[in-house]
Amino acid sequence: MNTRRLCFSCDLRDNPKLIEEYKQYHAKGNAWPEITKSIKDGGIIDLQIYLTGNRMFMIMDVDETFDPIKKAKEDAHNPKVQEWEELMWNYQQALPWAKEGEKWVPMEQVFQLE
Repeated sequence: MNTRRLCFSCDLRDNPKLIEEYKQYHAKGNAWPEITKSIKDGGIIDLQIYLTGNRMFMIMDVDETFDPIKKAKEDAHNPKVQEWEELMWNYQQALPWAKEGEKWVPMEQVFQLE
């Protein structure tokens, strides 16, 4: 199976209480099952989020079936995903250089250990 890695960044609101609440939503076993199912059904085989201060980094390993445009369309028509996204937006904020409506900004790989 061919996999590729995609990395994204997004900020949380710089509020310790909100950051802790966000972390609780993402603690092991706390993410809504409909959300994890949607992620897996979309061809995402691993997804991790790391946090430093209020800046987050998301690492996604995807298989050959992953299509970001198709995934976005499916998510837009999934009421539970939309409910989750609306809830998470209470904690998240766009990066200063994000495009209009862009939450998670794709990251550019600048180094690969050889």
